[in-house]
Amino acid sequence: MIKPFLFFILASFIATQTFAQREVDQFNKKRDAKLEKRNKINEIIRNEEEGVPAFAKHSLFSVKMHHDGYGIAYEKGWMKTPYKSTIFQFELSEKRHPKEEKQGNTNFSSSGFVIFGRPFVYGKQNIFYQAKAGLGKQLMIGGKTNKNGVGAYFVFVGGFSAGLVRPYYLEFNALPDNLKLKFTEQNRSQFLNPNAIIGGTGLQKGWNELKFNPGAYAKAGLRFDWARFNQVVTAMEFGFGVDYYSKEVIQMVDNPGKSFFPTGYVGLVFGNRK
Repeated sequence: MIKPFLFFILASFIATQTFAQREVDQFNKKRDAKLEKRNKINEIIRNEEEGVPAFAKHSLFSVKMHHDGYGIAYEKGWMKTPYKSTIFQFELSEKRHPKEEKQGNTNFSSSGFVIFGRPFVYGKQNIFYQAKAGLGKQLMIGGKTNKNGVGAYFVFVGGFSAGLVRPYYLEFNALPDNLKLKFTEQNRSQFLNPNAIIGGTGLQKGWNELKFNPGAYAKAGLRFDWARFNQVVTAMEFGFGVDYYSKEVIQMVDNPGKSFFPTGYVGLVFGNRK
């Protein structure tokens, strides 16, 4: 009778100690979690006070003007530390030749009516588009010291560039119907006759004749963010980039093609952080 009683007492003691230890472990776990959360909040507050935006990711859009064209871009960023982010960018742009000069023309149709043609570029042979996808880094070099301050970032990106060449079409006065032509050696004299040109064709022609030209690109720039709140990005970016393509791109008649394109740019950047 005594042995079962002692066994019951021992089992109860062990169960009580186990339960008490479990309660202590759970208490310590909750305390450590609260302490970690409090430290994280304090770090975020300290970073915010020092001008360091403490966020996990950002999404940005930008409109860019190049010295030889224009473009739009989307950027997704993941913050590794308060000062460094990994970024992915996708960009669409159009490059223009330095000799391009848009002009208008007034002509007569085959029926004798005056035609005010669309603006066109005399001597243009091809339109050159770019679709780029690249990876890079954003490094903070100066945080906002207050809500009215300016954050400064160094950005560099590199990756793949798909060059897309579209023939440039012009509309010409002819009988019985007007002609829409791209440049060939056979129609050189007509294509380069300014008196026969009515105007450009806009986006109507050439899309089924796109030619792919693979290449690579790299760029670097400085981004200055003056948004009042760190959750919002409103910035200007100034930078320089280079593009290289596997085949030469001809843009203007009787002008040599190029594979290497250095580019300076300025962009307006806007988006948010989370």
